[in-house]
Amino acid sequence: MCLADDHNGCVLVAPPNFSMVEVGIYRSSFPKPEHFGFLTALNLRSIIYLCPEPYPEESLKFYEANNIKLFQFAIESQKDPPTPIPEDTVLAALKVLVDVRNHPILIHCKAGKHRTGCLVGCLRKVQNWCWSSVLEEYQKYAGSKSRQRDTACIETFDTVRLRQSLLIIMYRYLGYGPNRKRLLYEEDNVQKPKPLATKV
Repeated sequence: MCLADDHNGCVLVAPPNFSMVEVGIYRSSFPKPEHFGFLTALNLRSIIYLCPEPYPEESLKFYEANNIKLFQFAIESQKDPPTPIPEDTVLAALKVLVDVRNHPILIHCKAGKHRTGCLVGCLRKVQNWCWSSVLEEYQKYAGSKSRQRDTACIETFDTVRLRQSLLIIMYRYLGYGPNRKRLLYEEDNVQKPKPLATKV
């Protein structure tokens, strides 16, 4: 358990398995009300939630009050026999994760070990980490409960698909014309302003 003091001398309690992945990117287990003070200190803009279950109403109200946007990606827990983690879901979560407009951002599932570890592992592949380092980081949090389904998800993730998505964003941001500085996703639903009436 991670403890810290705020400026008022109050003890802030971090969720289990809390850690910084990169500047502006954090990971943890499922935050509970006793962790709200700690989350506030992080000045979060967004949270990536990797479970299919509905979020507690108390937490949703806290996020709304603190302008924290919740992104939910429903990845089922380990089953017997295990089912593969959908790559499209991982890709969608990564697109949110690498968008700096969503930072600071927290990734979590239930325990902050397996599904969170998969997403972080895929991020490391995009960052060109060697496989042994990616696996070491995953196992650090998974402990003795390392899952073959998770490591297979990371190992087979196609980083080219994410890089292509990032190029689309960059081209639209740096493209030509009066809207070249507008950073938009390809799937964004952009409403064009209505034309002004012309005086005759």
